[in-house]
Amino acid sequence: MKKLVLSFALMMAVFATYAQATREIEDINEDNSWLKLGLNMGVPVGDIGDFSSFALGLDVAAQFMRTDNFGLGVASGYTNYFGKENLPDFGAIPLGLMLRYYPEPSGFFVGTDVGYTFLTGDIASDGGFYIRPQLGYHNYDWNIFAFYNQVFTSEPWADIQAIGVAATYNIRFK
Repeated sequence: MKKLVLSFALMMAVFATYAQATREIEDINEDNSWLKLGLNMGVPVGDIGDFSSFALGLDVAAQFMRTDNFGLGVASGYTNYFGKENLPDFGAIPLGLMLRYYPEPSGFFVGTDVGYTFLTGDIASDGGFYIRPQLGYHNYDWNIFAFYNQVFTSEPWADIQAIGVAATYNIRFK
């Protein structure tokens, strides 16, 4: 997993390096910055799949297009993991850095969120580092993507892994 994280981070750095025109944070406007709101749903995999059968959540992010192709921002939200049979539900609240590469103004994109996830409910950990690589399709208003999410907890058997799909709507800053 460490090799995957390192490879993905290196790929994002290369994309950012080849960018031509960069924008400064003072240049935020409705053409290069927006709020993303959406829903996600996933299936827990790995050991956590023994305790939860389904995950449903809300995504919220603020994105700034540093170049025409590279976006960065902050990501958060809430995902509820529904417990199997008589097991309790638990929740995940991520707080992370969002990185996206858009080769074209409309079409496919790659990205990742990295940061810390706070866990709520009856679970063996309070949280841990997370990574959420994504591959999807975007246009002016929407992003639809598949993702893999992993939260690395202090108890390796309690790591939370899920695969899923999500859709977010872009609300433009005015």
